[in-house]
Amino acid sequence: MKRLLASALAALALFAAALPQAARAQVAASLVSADASIHPGTPFNVALHFVHQPHWHTYWVNPGTGLPTTLKWTLPLGWKAGEIQWPAPMLLSDSRGNIIGNGYDGDLLLPVTITPPPDLMPGTNVELQVAAEWLMCQDECVPGNAKLSLLLPVSPEDPQPDPVWGAKIRDVVARLPAADPAWSVRASRNATTVTLTIRPAARNSAPVPAGLHFFSRDGSIAYDLPQPASPIGGGGFALGLPVSSDGPKDATRVVGVLTSKDGWRPDGSLPGLAVDVGFRSGTARASVAAPGSPGAAPADGLLGTLLLAFVGGLILNLMPCVFPVLGIKILGFVNQAGADRRKVTLHGIVFAAGVLLSFWALAGLLAILRAGGSQLGWGFQLQSPAFVFGLAAAMLAFALNMSGVFEFGLTATGIGSGLQSKSGLTGSFLTGVLATVAATPCSAPFLAPALGAALALSTAESFAIFTAIAVGLSTPYLLLSAFPAAVRILPRPGAWMETFKQAMAFPLYATVAYLVWVLAGQLQETALLSALFGLVLVAMGVWVYGRWNAPGASPGRERFGLCACLVLLALGAWAGWPTPASPTDIVWEKWSPEAVEKLRSANRIIYVDFTARWCATCQANKRLVFHSDEVLRAFRDKHIATLRGDWTNKDPQITAELAKYHRGAVPFNVIWFPGHTEPVALPELLTPSIVLDAVGK
Repeated sequence: MKRLLASALAALALFAAALPQAARAQVAASLVSADASIHPGTPFNVALHFVHQPHWHTYWVNPGTGLPTTLKWTLPLGWKAGEIQWPAPMLLSDSRGNIIGNGYDGDLLLPVTITPPPDLMPGTNVELQVAAEWLMCQDECVPGNAKLSLLLPVSPEDPQPDPVWGAKIRDVVARLPAADPAWSVRASRNATTVTLTIRPAARNSAPVPAGLHFFSRDGSIAYDLPQPASPIGGGGFALGLPVSSDGPKDATRVVGVLTSKDGWRPDGSLPGLAVDVGFRSGTARASVAAPGSPGAAPADGLLGTLLLAFVGGLILNLMPCVFPVLGIKILGFVNQAGADRRKVTLHGIVFAAGVLLSFWALAGLLAILRAGGSQLGWGFQLQSPAFVFGLAAAMLAFALNMSGVFEFGLTATGIGSGLQSKSGLTGSFLTGVLATVAATPCSAPFLAPALGAALALSTAESFAIFTAIAVGLSTPYLLLSAFPAAVRILPRPGAWMETFKQAMAFPLYATVAYLVWVLAGQLQETALLSALFGLVLVAMGVWVYGRWNAPGASPGRERFGLCACLVLLALGAWAGWPTPASPTDIVWEKWSPEAVEKLRSANRIIYVDFTARWCATCQANKRLVFHSDEVLRAFRDKHIATLRGDWTNKDPQITAELAKYHRGAVPFNVIWFPGHTEPVALPELLTPSIVLDAVGK
């Protein structure tokens, strides 16, 4: 019997010892050199070579969730080893599609520069030794480690490239993230968002960035939230980076790597742009800056943005809710001034002043909110699912309006027709204010880029952009007041205007599609489905409004349409509005064998969760299972004790417990039932139904 027991224990020990080796097979590690020999005193590059099995990955220096690869060198006296030179990372996701961190897969080389002493003896061999540790994950995470060595000869001659690894390592080093004088970077920050502004120094020679993503080295930027990008003048982009709640609170710089799908150079040789930008007076420049005054946008970039804003203001005059006012208003100027050219021009100037002051009021409100740290605009609130849903619903309503499903803005136009007959310059000024209000329902496709640029620039530059929009909107009025006879050359309102309006709905539908994509990254599947149904109800509501408020409809029909619309809009908001997950009322106690035995002696059902902060699957299980009302209710009703074994840091006791059940990775969840000598083990990927079924049994 004793021999049998001893044999069983020996077999178990061998199995447990074999687990790390089996785990290492998921990521094969070796140490390779760029040079075939060593020259005394001449630095050279070696690299940790990883070969990941399909769907497995390791982590970057800032992993998000997970742990970065580390190296501990054992070198002869006088030798020095540098830090790991990290290639540009990629976003990692689990089998559910959730973003779980920053890292690498496939074939990977992590270069390190080694500096030998100058007094090496030629003709000898030197052995370099390193202990590597890493975390490898698929749907489960396994710590990996290896002791690696490399034997190289010392030669008095200049070293020759290693025939296998020389070119490969040199290519990796050449593609490491770096600053580039072809690009300038600025940064500003409020309480919740860092805005990164990237512009080319010479637009014609720079590639167009695509698929932008910023990887923060210090964790100050949330790794798993969207980073909305909006184009700005001069071929640049403004990137909204949500600040991480777990990051450093006193960060004065933004440091990391900004990746582009097609690279930052015309030949694609720089996939990652190194960013190290300080926050100074709301904005700052990178160490490699484009010519120009500090804190100011390049002149060509700002001029391009102003031109686009001016053209956007002009286009607003072609919208159905604004265009009919052009001729009517100019004729009103003429009638009020008695055909006196000077008075007609004065009325046009006062009208333009009303438009200009209205847009300045919007710019001033924007500046006040920015100074107070408020989130405002198309990028800064996109990390809030509730805001994204509300914005998507509003954009959908605007798009359906422009598609002709329903109409609004006609009342404002009618008021304008009456207001234009008001005598004196006051009437012209108020009509200018009203023109801005009447343009609002049609302005979304053109004001969105201007707002995106204004949010990324200084207050003075923002005022300049709003001024350009106002000048564009009021220019036709100024020209026609100076040359009233030109009213005859305006195209007559007709079917072309309706076609133009409906065509302009499609940019808004594209905006809705983008916002739904953002929601898909923020919500669980059921919540996303509810949001989509909510948008359907919003669309149905505005359709009912348009169907029962057609021209000539009776007052009773109009009231029914309005009431039905409000009911459907309320139902859409109720069904689709994202709400925070219900906080769990489960109190987790620390796992230990003693805690398990104590609770078993009390005949309690015990749920044990072996987890780690770097295990993305563990975090997904918690969000999915323990935010379920049914699971929480079952645990409360059955008085289930909950223990958590945290394996974030090395814990020999947890390691031994996992090995006892032939496990070498987390997540690992078990349930102890009274009267049973062994627990029930659950699968790695959990759902509420799996847990409820196990508890019910």
